[in-house]
Amino acid sequence: MILGGEIGRAAASLFAQEGASLILADLSLEAAEATAHAISDQSQRIVSTQVDITDIESVDAMVDLCAREFNRLDCAFNNAGINLAADVEWELEAFDRSMTVNANGTMYCMTAESKLMLAAGKGSIVNNASANGIVGSTRQPGYSASKHAVVGLTKTAAIRWAKLGIRVNAVCPSSVQTPMTERSMALSPELRTHLMSMSPMGRLATPDEVAEAAMWLCSDRASFINGVALPVDGGFTAG
Repeated sequence: MILGGEIGRAAASLFAQEGASLILADLSLEAAEATAHAISDQSQRIVSTQVDITDIESVDAMVDLCAREFNRLDCAFNNAGINLAADVEWELEAFDRSMTVNANGTMYCMTAESKLMLAAGKGSIVNNASANGIVGSTRQPGYSASKHAVVGLTKTAAIRWAKLGIRVNAVCPSSVQTPMTERSMALSPELRTHLMSMSPMGRLATPDEVAEAAMWLCSDRASFINGVALPVDGGFTAG
């Protein structure tokens, strides 16, 4: 499981409560270790590691560690990514950064993870895309394009590996209620109005709600769900 913020921590806790042994990977080893410590009483076993998903060697090392520690990988939640400020998103350097982290990083993770799963003849991969991977955004071209790429990669991998025992799906949340989001909305009433208007339910998603969707897709309870980009958006993409 690749952490990355509040959703990653919520997912780690939820998977641990279900009895999973975990590889927790983050760009910050300290963040991974802090999450591992916080949920240590809930999981059978937790291993923390540092990973840079833009570096294929770093991603391969993460999966090699999983192979050494557990000798298998049943499921993977690829959650790491970046969401740059809207006022820089039209700059080409920012666009390239979004594509490198969100699209390339997801591709690197799926490729490495699939090696263990293909060897076992089974597995489930869930990528964190976005509601902006389903609909466009005038504010964030790099983020939207990169998350559309994650959805496309998800569907393509799902087809490629379907008969080999691997399912690949994506969760597509709208704005999520995190401390960072709350601080941003407190500084900008216009941003609060914009984010709240995106959901017919009139509120943001919680990290736990996104984590629940990811865990379901990873589990055998979703055994015939493959290639789906599942909105977790309060109805935003339905309109």
